[in-house]
Amino acid sequence: MRIAIVGAGVSGLVAAHLLHREHEIVIYEAGAYAGGHTNTVRVDTPFGSHHIDTGFIVMNDRNYPNFTRLLDRLAVARQPTHMSFSVKGEAQDFEYAGTPRGIFCQPRNLISASFQRMLVDMVRFNRMLRAMLDGDGGDEGSLGDFLERHRFSHGFIERLIVPQASAVWSADPRQMDAFPVRFMAEFFANHGMLGFRDRPNWSTIRGGSARYVDALIAPFRERIRLNTPVQAIARGADHVTVTSTGSEPERYDQVVIATHSDQALAMLEDPSPRESQLLGAIPYQANEAVLHTDSSLLPRRRAARAAWNFHLLEEPKPLSTVTYYMNHLQRLHAQEDYCVTLNRTEAIDPARIIRTIAYSHPVYTPAGVSAQARHAEISGHAQRTHYCGAYWGWGFHEDGVRSALRACEPFAVSL
Repeated sequence: MRIAIVGAGVSGLVAAHLLHREHEIVIYEAGAYAGGHTNTVRVDTPFGSHHIDTGFIVMNDRNYPNFTRLLDRLAVARQPTHMSFSVKGEAQDFEYAGTPRGIFCQPRNLISASFQRMLVDMVRFNRMLRAMLDGDGGDEGSLGDFLERHRFSHGFIERLIVPQASAVWSADPRQMDAFPVRFMAEFFANHGMLGFRDRPNWSTIRGGSARYVDALIAPFRERIRLNTPVQAIARGADHVTVTSTGSEPERYDQVVIATHSDQALAMLEDPSPRESQLLGAIPYQANEAVLHTDSSLLPRRRAARAAWNFHLLEEPKPLSTVTYYMNHLQRLHAQEDYCVTLNRTEAIDPARIIRTIAYSHPVYTPAGVSAQARHAEISGHAQRTHYCGAYWGWGFHEDGVRSALRACEPFAVSL
């Protein structure tokens, strides 16, 4: 069959990997490179070069089984890393990290009643989410309702759970009230975030995550059309027509749409009511990432510096504000502190900015989680349209791989 694949992020590239041997494929990518959120920047210095990730950075041995299997088959090397989280209060001198050295890096926190209550509430929150998943609790609503119903403290909400969830999903902290609490509980439990034991082992790709993209696309690189945004997809009784910018419509037997949900819906010339409903239920939010060397974006106390560092602003933005400490995450042996900061460009010394990148991340609500369960209603041979993308899961790399595997099941191919 002749198959169009729209989108060259992880889902589209895995779909291409699965299909290219038995089918004629063409991959459309609107951007200038293949990889999507896999975006490694080479930084040359007098002391050597560093390959620094700016989107997809980490994976673990428990929650990324399909992606791990793919990397093993591609012989792509990994290296261990450590995940940690901190909160830095911008308006007041407030810092802590969730590490033995960082939790009381400010001695006054030892005698702070609100800080102690925050820690007690953390233990209670984790216990209640575990009970929910074990069937002892029936909460299926939003995070905000759950926190209010169980009377969690303001300090826990504002200084721990909202920053943590906002950082994990690159989401607007002001909208976390609407976040589906069971969806969060399942993710936290699967990633060892509901306790201090039995946590997964985290790793990064040695030499930058672009290494796996290079290995993955090697057999079909010439079939990728970069800088070729798709304008329209029309489905007929026996074919699909794809029209890209500046080109005549091209005819295919099937199409795999591996873009974001909102992009997919905008491309469809004739979306069905169900496609409009389900794809429209999972919107996306833009986030600006900046790779830089301005260490003032990190917590002031070195004991408080973590892999992920959330900025608690006096006037919260409608965006996640977090700095990833890349020296820590990628084990960089560098003379400078390399950071990737989301949505705080105005606070970064312009002379220390290396690259600015625009990303978008899914926004999850109870309606969106319900839509995820109805994937089969719009995807398959009957529609000649197959949907995949990380938004069909928790929004991470493994979710993108898993969704590509599901989208390709009708073609009888797998890893």
